[in-house]
Amino acid sequence: MENLTAAELFAALGHESRLSIFRLLVEAGPSGLVASAIGEPLEMAPATLSFHLAHLTRVGLISGQRESRFIRYSTNYSAMDDLIAFLTRNCCQGTTCLPQTECCDSIAKRRPALD
Repeated sequence: MENLTAAELFAALGHESRLSIFRLLVEAGPSGLVASAIGEPLEMAPATLSFHLAHLTRVGLISGQRESRFIRYSTNYSAMDDLIAFLTRNCCQGTTCLPQTECCDSIAKRRPALD
């Protein structure tokens, strides 16, 4: 991942509302949520929610799939994993130093061996 790409993703997550939306979708899992199920718990007006969902979609952190009259949004886990990998690549010269990430199943991907 390039620095510019990572910066765009972090900028998108740098807004409190977009971070809340993203976290909610991460917790929802691959099946995602329809817009109303996102807006209600966050107490977000539909127009505001739509703006933030469009921004997260534009940078590739989430995607939307039309289901009849609704759009179901879900996390792009590949983009999220790439961003985490970007942050932790060669962290601490390959030694275990991030106890919060030890339980993640993609830790080997995020900490590739030094060549």
